[in-house]
Amino acid sequence: MASKSAIKGPVASSLASTAPDNPTMNPQRPAQFSPARSIAQELRKRASATTETYIAYGACENLVKECARQAAYKIPQAQNKNVDIPKTKDGEDLGVGEGWWYDRTWFSPKVMRLTTWTDHCNLGLGLPPTYNTWAQVTFLHMYLLTCRLRMFPRAYAPTWHQHLLDHFFYLAEDRMTTQHGMVAGSVRSKYLKDLFVQWRGLMAGYDEGLLKGDAVLATAVWRNIFKADVDVDFRGVGQVVSYMRGVLQGLDGIEDENIATGDVVFGDPGTEMDDVLKTTRLMGTLGDAKEKTEEKQ
Repeated sequence: MASKSAIKGPVASSLASTAPDNPTMNPQRPAQFSPARSIAQELRKRASATTETYIAYGACENLVKECARQAAYKIPQAQNKNVDIPKTKDGEDLGVGEGWWYDRTWFSPKVMRLTTWTDHCNLGLGLPPTYNTWAQVTFLHMYLLTCRLRMFPRAYAPTWHQHLLDHFFYLAEDRMTTQHGMVAGSVRSKYLKDLFVQWRGLMAGYDEGLLKGDAVLATAVWRNIFKADVDVDFRGVGQVVSYMRGVLQGLDGIEDENIATGDVVFGDPGTEMDDVLKTTRLMGTLGDAKEKTEEKQ
């Protein structure tokens, strides 16, 4: 059974292989000499660009499927042409999805004034299970992988970037056909071009956020994942930002050769809640000052 590199919230670790002679996937056990592994590494060094293309193609297919799995959804009515598909208020096809991105347990600011956060510990974002949500969440995870692929050797990195993007568009077009009934190639092409423009834009936004700080990154997340909704619960935005930082840290701790297998598993963003809810020293000071002012009045 192949080992998988698991990215669990803020930390990335390598799961121990079920095979006892594979110590490289267990960071707590010293590495042992493996003739087969040494030969494979030497062949990789001597491999041509063509060989690298084949390696990247297969690995990126697995990586993109893992990215797409995070916010997977279905349109139950897609197979029945005589049944209307539910729509969102923006006219998007509304499907059915499960998991943290879709669970409707976040509350609007108005409702949260009437209850306490600790009463609701198993929280999700409550995003609508639509094509756009799926694409944006998939893009977010692809971006995190792209950051890690930038650390690959300069001669090979562009090949990995291209295959990662190609495999996404294969899945994106297939979903248009199977879940949304877009049979016209011209219509699919238009949507795919729009997705490419979105991809380029969000990469620039997320890059700027990583460089300038969490406030800028949160703005990019709010704009792409939450469609710039002014009524969004920003604790959810903060949780996504914390998740992104944690995954990037985790990916940084995984060796290139393990990334190149394509066996990467993303963890649960819900584990970031405690970090998001921590009160900073500054906010605590401001809160105390506000209470004292109210008492005097």
